[in-house]
Amino acid sequence: MTNSPVGSRYAELLLCARVRERSLLLPLRIPDELELQARWFAGEFGRNFIATGGEKINVVQVGIWNREAGPDFSDAAVCINGDEPQRGCVEIDLIDRSWETHGHSTNPAFDQTVLHVFVERSDREFFTRTSANRNVPQVQIDPATLPEAFSANIPLARPGRCHAPLENLPEPHVRTILDAAAQFRLQKKAARIRAKIDNHGRDNALFQEIAATLGYKENKLPFTLIAQRCPLKALREKPDEIESILFGLSGFLEAPNLAVYKSPTRSYVRKLWDRWWPRRDEMRRLIIPRSVWKLTSTRPANHPQRRLAALSAFAQEWPAFRRSLGQRAPSIVRKFCERLDHPFWNFRYTLSAAPARDPMALVGESRVAEILANVIFPFWCAADACHPAAERRRINVWQDYANLRAHLTNRRLETAAARLFGGDPRRQQFTKTIAHQQALLQIYEDFCLQDNSDCAHCPFPEQMAKWR
Repeated sequence: MTNSPVGSRYAELLLCARVRERSLLLPLRIPDELELQARWFAGEFGRNFIATGGEKINVVQVGIWNREAGPDFSDAAVCINGDEPQRGCVEIDLIDRSWETHGHSTNPAFDQTVLHVFVERSDREFFTRTSANRNVPQVQIDPATLPEAFSANIPLARPGRCHAPLENLPEPHVRTILDAAAQFRLQKKAARIRAKIDNHGRDNALFQEIAATLGYKENKLPFTLIAQRCPLKALREKPDEIESILFGLSGFLEAPNLAVYKSPTRSYVRKLWDRWWPRRDEMRRLIIPRSVWKLTSTRPANHPQRRLAALSAFAQEWPAFRRSLGQRAPSIVRKFCERLDHPFWNFRYTLSAAPARDPMALVGESRVAEILANVIFPFWCAADACHPAAERRRINVWQDYANLRAHLTNRRLETAAARLFGGDPRRQQFTKTIAHQQALLQIYEDFCLQDNSDCAHCPFPEQMAKWR
């Protein structure tokens, strides 16, 4: 899909109609530093930047994520203006002056910093300097450019000016627009996974993507952190300990009071604890802080403890999972996911909840569809980029992707559908597939969220008239 002609048409449309004004919509929540570090480590901000001083920055190596005191990343490699790579540390802050207020400027541990990354600039010009008075290049990053950020957008849910021209277009014509936007979005996801594969390897990249998808929007960050902090290869060295390590890293096994659990939950937690505590001290610095988890306002079946059990099942069955991917058939991947089960979690929502009367799928049908759409199909597209028969395989991938039925909706998707289609009776037809849902989200992000004129100057309606 990386060179899809139809997807490229959407990219050209976006380039021609680029809105340069700032949005009227409320800005996205600025992520905390832990989330920024996870995004940086995943390579989602990219590798090439222009520093605040005008230098061209190329991040050759993101470095090793530091879990202790000191800069956020060590052993990074950065090229400045095409010179030889400089090896050193990278520090990430929310505000540029945090370098000063956090005491980094006088801390020798930060003297090897080669890049200072931040989100917000101060009102006054600020220079990042070490204790030896060496100037450190600064790079400002924009979380709003991140794909599928952890935070939710604050949407407007009324028909936009594009509603009228779309309403007058024949259904096949509208579908070509949605197909183009869907292919464009699939290409972007494939490129992101390709970059993650280049940074962390094929299996680790897949494992991190599966973890993030199992985390849902509320707990995508802690699931991503767990997968990053314990790479798949290390996790699989002792298969019997996979589940206990994941629950231990999550912080859900911190000094458990077994007396509060009823049997058989008590036996299950005791088994996890017995396998976790010998490794607890060596992995203590990797444990996810309790504050990162969102345990309220989630559907019981989506509780992160159930999702951790599902991630454990993926890790334990990883060879079979990879074989299912090799078949290049969504039905085979779906059967693998639906076959995953757990004798305890088949009947539990959380560790503290009473057992359910009927068994539940460890990975439900809707979550399987999300994994296919957001991980598997982009992964196949990324793998096809250099394949000799890439064009034919891209067509097959797109045809299978376009046929994926949607199982879920969300507020952002409903907002996009309302702005584009309003009360058009065909609106439901245009949101039946995951591909068209993804298309609506792409259009919403590229135009609705970039317009500051309350639709008056948005170029999308006029572009529809030119679309052939």
